[in-house]
Amino acid sequence: MIRKATAVWKGSGKEGSGHLTTDSTVLKDTQYSFNTRFEDGVGTNPEELIAAAHAGCFAMKLSFNLSGVNFPPQSLEVTSKITFEEGTLKKSHLVLKAQVDGISEEEFAKQVKDAEENCPISKALNMEISSEYTLNS
Repeated sequence: MIRKATAVWKGSGKEGSGHLTTDSTVLKDTQYSFNTRFEDGVGTNPEELIAAAHAGCFAMKLSFNLSGVNFPPQSLEVTSKITFEEGTLKKSHLVLKAQVDGISEEEFAKQVKDAEENCPISKALNMEISSEYTLNS
C-alpha cells in the first residue's frame, strides 16, 4: 500500500504560501504558510498534520489491542500535543480519554503502552513519545 500527498509552495519561506492535497481529497488545496505554521493564520501546518496522524494511528492501534484482549472500547478520544522547538520536532504527548467496560487498570495500562510504542506513526517518529490517560469503565 502506498499513500501520498502533494505539497505546492510558491515564494519565499516567510512571504510565500502553499497548498496540500491528498489522494483521498480530504485535504484539497489546503492552504499553509509561515503564518499558519509559526503564528495564528488560517490553514494548516506540518506539525498539526503529524499530530492528527499520531492521534488517529494511536487510537486505531489501541482499539485493535483492546479488541484483541476482548475489551473493545466504547470510545477513545486522543489528542496529540506536538512540541516543535528550534526547528525540530521534540515530543508527541498523547492525552487519552477512554471508555472501556470491564477492563482492569493494569491491563489497560499495558495496552496503552503497547499502542504508544507500536502504532506505525510512533515507530516513524524520531522524537520522545509519552502518554497519559483517563479510563472510565
